[in-house]
Amino acid sequence: MRARTRPFAIATMICACTGLTGVPASAQQAPPPAYPPQGQQSYPAAPPQGQQAYPAPPPGQQAYPPPPAQQSQEFSPNEIVDAGHRFFGGVSRGLATIVEKAVSQWGLPNGYILGEEAGGAIVAGLRYGNGQLFTKEFGTHRVYWQGPSFGYDFGAEGSKTLILVYNLLDASQIYNRFAGVDGSAYLVGGVGVTFQTFDNVVLAPIRSGVGVRLGANVGYLKYTRAPTWNPF
Repeated sequence: MRARTRPFAIATMICACTGLTGVPASAQQAPPPAYPPQGQQSYPAAPPQGQQAYPAPPPGQQAYPPPPAQQSQEFSPNEIVDAGHRFFGGVSRGLATIVEKAVSQWGLPNGYILGEEAGGAIVAGLRYGNGQLFTKEFGTHRVYWQGPSFGYDFGAEGSKTLILVYNLLDASQIYNRFAGVDGSAYLVGGVGVTFQTFDNVVLAPIRSGVGVRLGANVGYLKYTRAPTWNPF
């Protein structure tokens, strides 16, 4: 009996000395992480004063791309003058001066109309025209206009017309009756301008041609979607 138990006792002593148990290795709990030695930080130290934690971008290059520039919905004087020169041709010597006058008084337009018109007057007169409204925000629209004029106004004319449009919040606002601003007529180098208003929208018709009638600013023009002979 003593000979049989001796191997079992020896095996038990070997297991106890080597730390072998019946618990699987995967179930044994890992020892807790040791704290860093005294005088050593557990996280990287902050960079020295004056030194960035991350490398700076190369000279002339921004760390983050700038936001996209917002496109202006208005037309600059150069854009207006270029459009007028292409439209009027050689008769547009005074166009730049007229555009500067309009911009100094009303600012930058957010639309313009290129068209042609005909009219005549003996004290009282009529004017008819048609053209295309150009805007950056609301696209392109066909426009017709007609209306009477009163005052010291004589002659007949057929002319090309550039109409600056201010404060347009919607393309439909152009289809209204615009009254002329009395005393707002200017004539430079064969090019004349008058001003018309309706609500907050301002129009500045710039005309070039033989017999430019400045008296036409006393009255109104009705702008419509379709042509009509009725000026009222």
